[in-house]
Amino acid sequence: QNVYRSQGVTIDDKHIEIILGQMMRKVQIEDAGDSEFLPGAVVDKFRFRNANEELRTAKKKPATAAPLLLGVTKASLQSESFISAASFQETTKVLTEAALAGRRDELLGLKENVILGHLVPTGTGFPDYQRTSVRKNIDLHAAAAELMAHTAPAAVVDEGGPALTLEIETDEG
Repeated sequence: QNVYRSQGVTIDDKHIEIILGQMMRKVQIEDAGDSEFLPGAVVDKFRFRNANEELRTAKKKPATAAPLLLGVTKASLQSESFISAASFQETTKVLTEAALAGRRDELLGLKENVILGHLVPTGTGFPDYQRTSVRKNIDLHAAAAELMAHTAPAAVVDEGGPALTLEIETDEG
């Protein structure tokens, strides 16, 4: 941050934290324990934690790992999304390795969805919201009475379309 500030550029701490979080997202397996990991493998720390929780629940020996600090370039290339990684550097290498390994990109991040022209999975683009419809509960009798109070009780005619008649049933007959 001092380098940026010396040039008159201020960067909020949260941006630095996000970058550092990505640089420290991987761990290197030291002892696989009863897990499926291989010693020396580099895996996502959240995947590592989840696997160890499952092992502990099953009363098995958890794996051990050491945290890694990757450079910005290496961290970008180690992304779970090969589309995101390929957009950064070494495009041919990343795509070739993904094809040979038969990898599948689940399109969970912002970058890969933007690259493919899809809705980004945030805000209203978040899958939970895409399957949601918004309905407003309206008391139709009250709404119709309100409408009739402000308009003449007659048929509404659209000159190029069918007539629409509003009929209100009241207790008065």
